Amino acid sequence: MSDEIKSIAVVGGGTMGSGIASLAATAGCEVLLIDVDRLAAERGLAQALAGAPSPEETALLRGRIAIGTIAEDLPRIAAADWICEAIVEDLAAKRALFVAVEAARRPGSVVSTNTSGIRLREIVGGLPIRLRQEIVVTHFFNPVRVMRLMEIVPGAETRPDVVATLAAFGRDKLGKGVVRAKDTVNFIGNRIGCFFMLAGLHKAKPYLAQGLTQETIDALLGAPVGLPSTGLYGLIDLIGLDVMGLVGRNLAANLPAGDIGREFARLPETERAMRERGQLGRKSGGGFYRVSKGPDGAKLKEVFDLGLGDWRPAATVALADTWKDAQSLLFAEDAAGRFVWEALGGTLLYAADLVPEIADDIVNVDRAMRWGFAWRQGPFELIDELGPERLTARLAREGKPLPRLLATLAAAGAKRFYRDGEFLGVDGGYHPIPAE
Repeated sequence: MSDEIKSIAVVGGGTMGSGIASLAATAGCEVLLIDVDRLAAERGLAQALAGAPSPEETALLRGRIAIGTIAEDLPRIAAADWICEAIVEDLAAKRALFVAVEAARRPGSVVSTNTSGIRLREIVGGLPIRLRQEIVVTHFFNPVRVMRLMEIVPGAETRPDVVATLAAFGRDKLGKGVVRAKDTVNFIGNRIGCFFMLAGLHKAKPYLAQGLTQETIDALLGAPVGLPSTGLYGLIDLIGLDVMGLVGRNLAANLPAGDIGREFARLPETERAMRERGQLGRKSGGGFYRVSKGPDGAKLKEVFDLGLGDWRPAATVALADTWKDAQSLLFAEDAAGRFVWEALGGTLLYAADLVPEIADDIVNVDRAMRWGFAWRQGPFELIDELGPERLTARLAREGKPLPRLLATLAAAGAKRFYRDGEFLGVDGGYHPIPAE
């Protein structure tokens, strides 16, 4: 079914749209990239070309990507097999655009919206039935050509063949790791990943007061537990406090009642102040960290010390032998262990309460976190490494309830979520792990 898509129209030439256009062109598709005006479309094309690793590929992309404007060239999407909307994260703007797209596209084409968190039912609710049957969310992660994850989210009325066509194309032609998510706020990767970041900022505060440094926190939430070296603060610097603030606002407005993520959706006061003065992260020249040249011309890395409210030289962290892996860290009784239990352990427990709300099974969740956030193991794979019974016993000692899937595991009398090529389903039975 992946061969059914040979031509693509991408509406929106920003970072995501230009990345999708570049990726599709390298996969052999003819691409039409359109934006609000000619200058914006030309900027989008320039971004698409900038990702080419060689002059030969630059020439190839120039030959396969045509540009235009929404006002003049939207009728040209009638030639496209797949129309991918990638404009700003604004619900009203997306709905207005899809009214025009539906009038211009041909029967049999498939449609997607590239959004990181707006639910599909909000985008297409009340729009024509043909559109509601032939549209999905295709959530790529940035940078599009580098990150493997592609989340596909159907709506309640989306036809199964549309989902199958785009999933096969993403996997076979674009080389993506495709996961199937449900139409819930922030889908899979960002629902869990943003909880980790926002909750981590809040949960770090008392441990910073006890003497843990930001550099130590990032080191703890890195290699020892199988997460990227950016840790917590470095990851948020990469994304930007402005983006995290918007994510938090979206979560606060749309998380279900009783979801513990609501408690952490608003940035802590110190981070709000950083955002308000433009101290956003790498995009602004510095957030929690900044790099500059010292008097001798050497690179100087500094950290914005949240306790001091000022910059100081960043320290090199040498982790203690007792902090070398997830097993030793999450169950350590010192400040480092208690923090990692609250920050990462809390994220694992949160994930274990979200299936089947955000995905039908744990496999999609684990793949989303590995492919979208570069975790070495997904949440349920990591729980298996830590030992589900050990987690369950700790929760019992602390008087805390079991998350949904840990309760399912215990009720099934099972020891692990994965065994011999199978995974534990929400029905308490084991099922074959689907091919990637």
